[in-house]
Amino acid sequence: MKNTTKIMMASTLVMSAFATGCQTTTSVTKPAAQPITEEVLEANNWRLIEAKNNNGDIVNELFFNPSKPLTLNFMAAEGSNLVSLMNTCNNIGAGYSVVDGEVQLTLIRSTMMACPEPLAKFDSAAAVTVEGKYSFGKNGDNMPVLIIANDNQVSHFKAVPKTNTP
Repeated sequence: MKNTTKIMMASTLVMSAFATGCQTTTSVTKPAAQPITEEVLEANNWRLIEAKNNNGDIVNELFFNPSKPLTLNFMAAEGSNLVSLMNTCNNIGAGYSVVDGEVQLTLIRSTMMACPEPLAKFDSAAAVTVEGKYSFGKNGDNMPVLIIANDNQVSHFKAVPKTNTP
């Protein structure tokens, strides 16, 4: 009798494990990634919200002044596509194009003011941050996030509506 009870209990446990494994659950999936286009890049400014190096550490040089985060402004001007890095000490920018869904930057240009620390490190880190593979994702609120990944870091930028100033 004891053996029969043990076998029945073991069978019940095994069947319960199988039944649990076969249950269907609703999974939350991210929406399909939006393709990179000039129109989408230029529709908003893109404010840096996170940048981590390959070790998972925050790139501190980019966050020394939370009131002035690195912000990217993609725009068309006089027939050219430009990206301007905002809140930097120097004026930093580059030409850009989107080819087969990939952002390609021209040589990054900058004024050469002698910026005090930590602004000089911020400028250097900002220039490195914009070089890499661009993609779009969504945050928890289902809002677009621009992701730039390179060999050293991954950075996330949230969409910020552009304001028209006279």
